[in-house]
Amino acid sequence: MTISLRPVSGPAEYPELLAIWRSAVEATHDFLTPADVEFFAERVPGYFPGAEITVATVDGAAAGFSGVSDASLEMLFVHAGHRGAGIGSALVRKAFAEFPALTVDVNEQNPQAVGFYLHHGFVIAGRSEMDSEGRPFPLLHLRRA
Repeated sequence: MTISLRPVSGPAEYPELLAIWRSAVEATHDFLTPADVEFFAERVPGYFPGAEITVATVDGAAAGFSGVSDASLEMLFVHAGHRGAGIGSALVRKAFAEFPALTVDVNEQNPQAVGFYLHHGFVIAGRSEMDSEGRPFPLLHLRRA
């Protein structure tokens, strides 16, 4: 298995990224209802143009992606079929290399993601009761240690 990183090719690739997002969320965000997933799925493509998106491919096929804006890791999702293969780690390493003071907000109710980021050198710098959409999903604000 070969992991490669490349910039997003453009808006034509957004539907594939949304499919990766949905796969990742359905595998890890068990605190969301199906209605919540649909709420966010309608909004996610609108976030893509405002971020520097890196696509991770495995043997040429998109398997995950990250998006950074203003030194904040705004999104990192790995297709459920590729979890645990080092794709998320490769994306975080690339973001660290480009943005040494990288920050990220993570759903407190997603312990796998919290553990992933803490393992990669982030520390908890704060907490919010609501997510960025004003919904009751607490966020942990992390920064690089």
